[in-house]
Amino acid sequence: MFVFVCARCDAELTVPLSQVSLPAHARQNYGNGVQLPVLMESGTFAVDPDPWGRPWQVWDEIDPGEAEARGIYAPVYALSDSAPDAAVIAPGDIRGTRLIPEKRGGGCCGLNGADGPNLACVACDLPVATRIDDCSLWQAVRLSSDAVYRVLLDGVDAAPRSWEELTENGESTPPFEPIARWGGRLGSSHYWSWSPQWEAAAGQALAHLLVASEGQPVKVPGGLTADVFQRALDALLPAGAPKRCAVLAGPGRPAPDAGVDILLVPIHPQTDQTWTPASPAASAYPVPLPLGVWLWLVSPEPYLPVPTSGGIPHDVLRDDPLPPRPNCLFRADRETFQHTLVRLPAVRRPWLREILANLTQYTSTGLF
Repeated sequence: MFVFVCARCDAELTVPLSQVSLPAHARQNYGNGVQLPVLMESGTFAVDPDPWGRPWQVWDEIDPGEAEARGIYAPVYALSDSAPDAAVIAPGDIRGTRLIPEKRGGGCCGLNGADGPNLACVACDLPVATRIDDCSLWQAVRLSSDAVYRVLLDGVDAAPRSWEELTENGESTPPFEPIARWGGRLGSSHYWSWSPQWEAAAGQALAHLLVASEGQPVKVPGGLTADVFQRALDALLPAGAPKRCAVLAGPGRPAPDAGVDILLVPIHPQTDQTWTPASPAASAYPVPLPLGVWLWLVSPEPYLPVPTSGGIPHDVLRDDPLPPRPNCLFRADRETFQHTLVRLPAVRRPWLREILANLTQYTSTGLF
């Protein structure tokens, strides 16, 4: 457990926090006027290795060598020049700060952080963090790495949970959920949709799947996995044979065959480490998925009709309709896909550069 303190006056700025991996949807901008919930679970923090927010440099102003030194291997519109390694926490876990009114950032329904740090230390007035709670953005506070530092409590850091514990007790993430919106004629409204977390996770995984494909067709398992990935893979990769085979693999799963080319595997939610198999499939390309998404793919939870409360006989079931499926095909999150792909060295290959150049076209056709 850690607390974060002000770099100028050493005032404590957070409750005790434990470190976890940064969610795949941390930088997602979802829909228009959508009420997204808090990004981080209370009592946790994650470190974002990439700079975020102003000041910005447009791509034409950046030397290609400098971009590659920062881990960017393909053109982007602009890169942030702020300090990297911000700690991302839930807004309710911040302490000892005040809002800086002139740094509201021109948000639509809240704060978007566009004007830089908007929270100052109450004790010394140093700008220390950026609160984000505007519509279509995940609510979070980003602690600036050049304005705070963390202190380990009691000199003890808890060991991360084992893969066995995670598969037995981890919570899976449903692929569908009701989405709340602001700004309707009748106030707030809801609609049923694919989960924003799934769309971001798919954007991240799709970038890795394309690299793993080596420009060849890829076949993923049927069912929900195919609903999420196969349409995009068929559109972005050439048709024909031979096809590279991707399978779901991970703790508690049967060992993948030696002929498997690509493994869809979970990411440890505390250490950010991707699960790796023993031989004979150790040479397969591991495509990372958030644990909650991976758990649902390997063990889908049926929407069984169950009694609302006690007192109903065991052989009598509730006849409520099942939750509706979304009325559109699945789309991977474009921004997460692009953010991931430009940071993979393989994107230097011409056919991957061409995919990046045509992202607007693919978006207009409903692929993203």
